[in-house]
Amino acid sequence: MRIEKEEEAQMAQTTEPGNVERHAFIKSFHGIRYQVKDVARAIAFYTQHLGFKLEHQQLPAFASVSLGDTRILLSGPGASGSRPMPNGQTQEPGGWNRIVLRVSDLPGLIADLKQAGVRFRNEMETGPGGRQIQIEDPDGNPVELMEPAR
Repeated sequence: MRIEKEEEAQMAQTTEPGNVERHAFIKSFHGIRYQVKDVARAIAFYTQHLGFKLEHQQLPAFASVSLGDTRILLSGPGASGSRPMPNGQTQEPGGWNRIVLRVSDLPGLIADLKQAGVRFRNEMETGPGGRQIQIEDPDGNPVELMEPAR
C-alpha cells in the first residue's frame, strides 16, 4: 500500500503545472539520427529494402527518410550533426540502440533480405512477445525487425 502511494505521488509530480511549463520548449519528436559514411548508399538501403520514403537530401552530407510518422536523419561525415564532440571524440555508425520496425511474415522478409545481400547480426529469436531479428544498414547501424505474437 505504501509503495502504491509513493508511485501515485511520483506520477503526480510529473504532471504538475510547473513541470509542464519547464518542458514547454519541447514541441514534438523530430527523428532518429543515424551516423552514416555514405548518405546516398544509406538512402538506397532504407528506401529499396525497407520501404522508407525519401523526404529530403543534401548530398553528400545529409538526408531524411520516413516511414509513416517516423523519420530517420542520415548524417554523413560532412553534416553538422556528425561533427566531433568538444573532447575530439568522433560520432560513428553502429552501436546497439536501434529502430524497431513492426513487420508481418518475418521468415519471408528474412529470405528476401538475405537474397538481397543484407547483413544480419543474429538469427531470428522467438519469445513471448513475438519474433525478431537484427539487420545492419550499410554502415553498421542496427535495425530490428519484429513480428508481434498473435
